Amino acid sequence: MVLAFIAVFACAVHASKGDRLPEFKQCLAVCKTENCGANGPHTAMPLLHRFMLWNCASECDYTCQHIITNRRLDASLPVVQFHGKWPFHRFLGMQEPFSVLFSLGNLFAHYYGLRKLRQRVPASYTLRPFCIGFAYVGIASWVFSAIFHSRDFQMTEELDYFAAGLNVLYGTYLSAVRVFRLDIPSPRRRSVLRAWSLLCLLLYMMHIGYLKGIRWDYTYNMAANVAVGMVQNVLWTWFSIDKYRKSKRFWTTWPGLAVAWIMLGMSMELFDFPPWLGCVDAHSLWHLMTIGPTVLWYNFLVKDSHENIASLGRSKE
Repeated sequence: MVLAFIAVFACAVHASKGDRLPEFKQCLAVCKTENCGANGPHTAMPLLHRFMLWNCASECDYTCQHIITNRRLDASLPVVQFHGKWPFHRFLGMQEPFSVLFSLGNLFAHYYGLRKLRQRVPASYTLRPFCIGFAYVGIASWVFSAIFHSRDFQMTEELDYFAAGLNVLYGTYLSAVRVFRLDIPSPRRRSVLRAWSLLCLLLYMMHIGYLKGIRWDYTYNMAANVAVGMVQNVLWTWFSIDKYRKSKRFWTTWPGLAVAWIMLGMSMELFDFPPWLGCVDAHSLWHLMTIGPTVLWYNFLVKDSHENIASLGRSKE
């Protein structure tokens, strides 16, 4: 499943129209001059904000974003982005509270799916370790997503992008293992599985190495994730069509339905808009829309495992 497929679409940039507004620059300069002296901030910040690593300069930046935004709204001017992001109203020190909330929703869906796999899929099932690995990667991905949307720093951004990329790549890795049953013990399949595992590992290391060691390129990152994600989309769509045609069982269509659900969610990212009430934007809605497919996906993994085990038992009779 591509559960982080469009997460990488939200490409942050270091300058936006709001940053370049003279009134914003003036507001920022005045705020820093009056409040951020050499001996520290002239006014005490709430303890929670300090815990969330807000400082005097970032407080000024946040305050001026909303001052300028309110002025533009009063003048019937459009809301603009600052530092590549919409001016959100923070909550408990979190920059994008609804993106954090929905990221945690995805995290819980993966955690619940992990519990379901452990409880309902026998340890002897050869595909079980690969499915559990997918759950752990998904959990890590949404943990880093929640952290990034809580506070946007270079480190949290990089961790979010690297984890999202791993989620996409591992989903493609799992799709090939399941569709071609590379988990079934046999000399030929073991060789193919080792080669496929090594290829995916090398691709991920090269991807991280390029972004960290050569160039932090948002366009490349997006293109790489989209290309890898499309591979698993095609595999799971073909799998669903083929399995349903042979079995006429509705549950075999669940991977294809989940893929279609996620592709529908693309519209949330492609048609971006200023946040409703300064809180809910397209990206947060995208995170909301990935929770349902995640639940459906783990239901499929469990159902698919039971069917494969039953088929193996029938073949031995």
